[in-house]
Amino acid sequence: MISRNNMRTGLKTPFLSSSQLKQPGTDQPLQITDFALSADTNAVLVYTNTARVWRYNTRGDYYLLDRKTGQLRQIGKDRPAQSLMFAKLSPDGKLVAYVSGHNLYAEDVATGRVTPLTTDGTDRLINGTFDWVYEEEFGCRDGFRWSPDSKQIAYWQVDASKIRDYLMLNTTDSAYSHVVPVEYPKVGQDPSPTRAGVVSVTGGPTRWLAIPGDSRQHYLTRMEWFPTGSTLILEQLNRKQNQSKVFVCNPATGAANAIHTETNTTWIDSKARWNEGDPSGWEWLDGGKSFLWVSEKDGWRHIYRISADGKQETLLTPGNYDIASLELVDEAGKQVYFVASPDQPTQRYLYRTGLDGKGKATRVTPMGLAGTHTYTLSPGGKLALHGFSNYQTPPTREWISLPAHTPVNAQNSIAANSKPINKSNVRFFQLTTDDNVTLDGWMARPADFDSTKKYPVVFYVYGEPAGSTVDDGFSVGTNRLYNGDMAKDGYVYVALDNRGTPNLKGTAWRKSIYRQIGRLNIRDQAMGARKLLSQHPYLDSSRVAVWGWSGGGSTTLHLLFQYPDIYKTGISIAAVGNQLFYDNIYQERYMGLPQENLDDFVAGSPITYAKNLRGNLLYIHGTGDDNVHYDNAEVLINELVKYNKQFQVMPYPNRSHGISEGPGTNQHLRTLYTNYLKQYCPPGAR
Repeated sequence: MISRNNMRTGLKTPFLSSSQLKQPGTDQPLQITDFALSADTNAVLVYTNTARVWRYNTRGDYYLLDRKTGQLRQIGKDRPAQSLMFAKLSPDGKLVAYVSGHNLYAEDVATGRVTPLTTDGTDRLINGTFDWVYEEEFGCRDGFRWSPDSKQIAYWQVDASKIRDYLMLNTTDSAYSHVVPVEYPKVGQDPSPTRAGVVSVTGGPTRWLAIPGDSRQHYLTRMEWFPTGSTLILEQLNRKQNQSKVFVCNPATGAANAIHTETNTTWIDSKARWNEGDPSGWEWLDGGKSFLWVSEKDGWRHIYRISADGKQETLLTPGNYDIASLELVDEAGKQVYFVASPDQPTQRYLYRTGLDGKGKATRVTPMGLAGTHTYTLSPGGKLALHGFSNYQTPPTREWISLPAHTPVNAQNSIAANSKPINKSNVRFFQLTTDDNVTLDGWMARPADFDSTKKYPVVFYVYGEPAGSTVDDGFSVGTNRLYNGDMAKDGYVYVALDNRGTPNLKGTAWRKSIYRQIGRLNIRDQAMGARKLLSQHPYLDSSRVAVWGWSGGGSTTLHLLFQYPDIYKTGISIAAVGNQLFYDNIYQERYMGLPQENLDDFVAGSPITYAKNLRGNLLYIHGTGDDNVHYDNAEVLINELVKYNKQFQVMPYPNRSHGISEGPGTNQHLRTLYTNYLKQYCPPGAR
C-alpha cells in the first residue's frame, strides 16, 4: 500500500491499495522498493524484485500502473527477469526508458511497443549506465537522460574492452572452484574511453557529441539537458582530475563549446562530493540562462552563479568557510539553501543566501541544538524533513516550515522528542602536534574513570580523503565491532582527524595530502597520538591499539609499521596494502600518475614498511572483495613472511568489502575483533 501524507495536517489518505498492486496473475502484492509518478500522477512506475550490482540493488523488475483504468503491467516483460535498470517515465508520461543487458530501450505506455535504442551493448560496451570504477569513485550509476520534450535521450557509452579483469576465485559454492572476473582499471592503467550521444526515442543512429580531447585520458562526470530547448551541458575532467571543463553541446550537429574551465594544482572534486554522493542534476536559474557551480578555487568550497555562456560569474558565499552541500535553489524566494558550519567543522547547520551575491549568508537552523543537522527540502523550499543528532542525542526527525524553521507539528518536533543520553565520559578536544598541526578529536573514557590509574587506549582511524572520523554524531565513542561496552570494560577510545580528511577547514587542509597518502596523514596521526599520551598520564603507553577499515585499514598498517614505538597492537580490515593495486580514478586523483611519480606510490604503500613490524597484527580481508582486492592481503602476507614477522590473518571466503555476506559473519567478525583486542591490549585500569 502507498499512502499520501499531508505534512502540515498529519492527514494520511490511501493513494494505492495493496489490491491495486497485485502481481498480474497472482494474489501476491508487489514488494515495493521504490516508485515514481508521472507529472499528472496518473501513472505509477513501481520498482521491485531487485538484485545487487556491486554495492547497490540497481537491477530488478518494473511495473506500470494506470490509476485511471487500474491496469498493472510489467515493463520490459520480454527481457530477462531482474535485468532492468533505471527505468524512467518520459516528461510527457507517454514512454518508459530503461537499460537491460547494456542496451537502452523505450517502451510505449499505451501500446507496450518496445523500441531498441541501442543494439551493440555487451558486458564491455556499456550503454546507459557505467562500469565499476565510474560508479565507485564518481557516484555515476544512471547513465541516460530524457530530453525536456520527451523526443530524445542522451546517454553515456563506456568502452571497457581494453580494461583487464581482476580474477576473484569462488572456492565454496561448488565442488570445483570458478573464476569471478571483475572489470577493474588499476592505477596507472588508461581509463575506459567514454562518450556521450543522443538518440531519438523512435530509434535510429546515435549522434555522438564531439567532445575535444583523447577519450582515454578524460572522464565525463556530469551531463544534463538545459531545462528548455534541445541543448546539453556536460562536465569533463582530465585524467589527473585537476582540470574541469564545462561544454554546451548541440545534439543536432554534435558541436561542443567550452564555456567554463577550472584548473587546480591538486584535484577538483566532482558534484558527488557535495551532493550526498549523487552527481546528477544541474542547478538552473532563469530557465537555463544561468546555473550554480561549486568551486574551491579561492581556498574554500563556495557557490558561484555562472551565466550559460560562461561570461559572467558571481560568488554567492564569500568568506573563510566551506559549504558542505548545496541543498536547494528557491528561485521564487531568490535564495539558495546550503549546509555549512563556519565555526565548528565537526557540526552541520542549514544556511541560506541571496542569488544576487549581494547579501550575507543567514543561519536558518535555530541556535541551541549543537550537532549535526540534515535536511531534505521540498521542491518549493516551503517544507523540509529535518534530522538532528549529536554525540549524546540519537537521530530524531521532524517536518518543518521554511524559512522560519518552525515544526509543522509541535508534538512530533525534535524539541519534544529528542532524548539526550548521558555520555559524560565522551568529550571533543583539539590538540596541536609538535609539527604545529591542530587536530580535532574525541575521547571516550572508561565508565569508572580514575585519573590516578592507567588505561589502555584504542585509536579508531580512517585518515584518507574519502571520509572523516571526528563528526558530532551519535556514533561517537561507540565501536560497532566490539562485543560489549568498551567504557565499562576499561578502555579509552579515541579518534583524531588528520590533514587530508574532508573536514570543513578549507582547501589547504583537505588537499595538503596530495601525493602524500601514507606519509602526511600517518605522521599527523602518530604525532597526535604521541602528544595525547604525553598530556594524559592515565593513558598506558604500553597498551596502545589502533584499528580501521578500508583506508582506515591501510592507515592502521602504516601506523603499526612506521611508528612501532607508539602502536603496539593493530587490527586492519580490508586494507590497500599496495597503492598500485587500487583503482585508477581514486588513487590517481589523490596521488598523481605512477608513470610520473612512482616513488610517491611506493612510499605511500604499507608493504614498503612491513619489515618494521614489532607489535601484534590481526589482518582481516574478504576474498570476494571487488573493491580492495584480496591480492592486497597476499602481497602483504608475503612481505611479512619474507622478514619472519609473526602475525594473524583471517580471510573471509567470498565476502565483499563490507564482509557482511553469509550466516554468522557479523557475529564472527565481532567476536574475532573483540577477543584479539582483549588478548593483546588487555582492558582495565592498572
